[in-house]
Amino acid sequence: MGTTGTEYGADQIQILEGLEAVRKRPGMYIGSTSSRGLHHLVYEIVDNAVDEALAGFCDTICVTINEDNSVTVTDNGRGIPVGINHKTGRPAVEAVFTVLHAGGKFGGGGYKVSGGLHGVGASVVNALSVWLEVEIKREGKIYKQRYERGKIINNLEVTGTCQEEESGTKVTFFPDDLIFEDTIFDYDTLKYRLRETAFLTKGLKIILEDNREEKRHHEFHYEGGIKEFVQYLNRSATPIYNQIIYCEGSKDGVWVEVAMQHNDSYKDNTYSFVNNITTPEGGTHVVGFRNALTKTFNDYARKNKLLKDNEPNLSGEDIREGLTAIISVKIEEPQFEGQTKQKLGNSEARGAVDNIVSNQLEIFLEQNPQVAKLTVEKSVLAQRAREAARKARDLTRRKSALDSTSLPGKLADCSDKNPENCEIYIVEGDSAGGSAKTARDRATQAILPLRGKILNVEKARLDKIYANAEIKAMITAFGTGIHEDFDISKLRYHKIIIMTDADVDGAHISTLLLTFLYRFMPELIKEGYVYLAQPPLYKLEKNKKVWYAYSDEELNKILLEVGRDGNNKIQRYKGLGEMDAEQLWDTTMDPKHRVLLRVTMDEDTSSELDLTFTTLMGDKVEPRREFIEENAKYVQNLDI
Repeated sequence: MGTTGTEYGADQIQILEGLEAVRKRPGMYIGSTSSRGLHHLVYEIVDNAVDEALAGFCDTICVTINEDNSVTVTDNGRGIPVGINHKTGRPAVEAVFTVLHAGGKFGGGGYKVSGGLHGVGASVVNALSVWLEVEIKREGKIYKQRYERGKIINNLEVTGTCQEEESGTKVTFFPDDLIFEDTIFDYDTLKYRLRETAFLTKGLKIILEDNREEKRHHEFHYEGGIKEFVQYLNRSATPIYNQIIYCEGSKDGVWVEVAMQHNDSYKDNTYSFVNNITTPEGGTHVVGFRNALTKTFNDYARKNKLLKDNEPNLSGEDIREGLTAIISVKIEEPQFEGQTKQKLGNSEARGAVDNIVSNQLEIFLEQNPQVAKLTVEKSVLAQRAREAARKARDLTRRKSALDSTSLPGKLADCSDKNPENCEIYIVEGDSAGGSAKTARDRATQAILPLRGKILNVEKARLDKIYANAEIKAMITAFGTGIHEDFDISKLRYHKIIIMTDADVDGAHISTLLLTFLYRFMPELIKEGYVYLAQPPLYKLEKNKKVWYAYSDEELNKILLEVGRDGNNKIQRYKGLGEMDAEQLWDTTMDPKHRVLLRVTMDEDTSSELDLTFTTLMGDKVEPRREFIEENAKYVQNLDI
């Protein structure tokens, strides 16, 4: 007898082999076993419920993090079918949770379009959970089944009755700590992703609840869909016109929805999605959108004499300066390209988006000449700045081509030339820079001191950025170039370590540096090359022995061990300059003892990350105050 109480036959073997493969190679199915992969489990189940919403059968999804850190996802869709599947001879719900590639997404019969990362959703979540329980309301009955690490524990059974018109699915699962490096769900990570999902599915209400100690609750419900998404992303910037340009329609089996609005910033924030899944590397739908935008604005500007005959056409980059745009396409069989499957490859998407945006944008501009005029004026300024930036960049290129010793003068480089062994400390101020140069291991540690605060790139155009001495020094030292010149294989150090004082000024400088790296060399952060040094906050001396504490908790722990009495001399470090070279080495630079924080970014929530940088570093005070008030409770050891 097998665990299911039926004969142990070929069907069972195939099922177990399928899910065993998931447990052996989880990264193939959910991307990774890090925190990112853990949160993907929730998205897979939510995406199944969103498919019901897209098909018009569900309007509310509730995601609950339970006290024991399991997660429950409830929807009011039709409920997963419970009838016998003729191929397996078992209830259909069982196939959904135990057979790879089972479900309504294959063969075109169930859903026209569907989300889900790889279309393997529920069975993968089941395979990677210690236990999973599914409860289904359908046709007046409540059905229940439990699985453990993918194996069926009991047959599907009726556990009660419900109103005839009630229906839906409730899935609760507990992630497996044998698989995941970390099994604690992060509320904010889920919040960002679920907010995005609600924006992309207009009218759908998503409720997120945290029943652990913090007790948090959010509801997301946007009747305006992606138009409201653009408003939300632009709330920390100043739009240059009030309207949100919106285009929608379908062509060649591709449903297209686009919303956009220009603001007074200098960056292009275009986010693209296919079947509600983010495509950070773009693809054919983004190419179609850009073609339409560039062509339509140039045609309008020429026709209405906003560009003089002797002036060149605006480039796509010029027109997209300060643009916030959402491109959302729904497509029956999406093909994804690239290493990480984050780029859409369907050729029909390009034509569909191009056609729909061109036609509808042209009509919009004819009806709103003021919007067209403001956008073209901004684009012409961007064009001039880009030309100035090109000259500055050519100058730096020419210099480095002619001069092999073109490294910045204040850089104390290391002697090892293998980037894997090398690290560069970016240090604020000359005094700390001096100590760091004395303290370092000359073979592998380079020091680049910066004078004063670097330029806030959030508020500056390219030409200003290229002209800034501190930024130029960093670009030259790293060796990768920026923007279209960026080449990660030329990176000279595999650890870029930002080392600033542990005070408000230090935090501001770190944020300015991270803003620059995020906007101009995001690959360095994505690939895990950027770190924050953690200098100690306290030095404790007693009976000629010395301890260093990196947080208030650590100080209290040390004091408990050594006793609190008059013989302690506790020193609170205000800055790196207060340490001599030896102390700086012992506490902050010695690879054996130092604490480094790696800076990471999650591309699933890149729109939220962009918004955070704009909020913190942009011009508007009110959103910044709100952000700080909301997040202040998570900040420790901030001296004001």
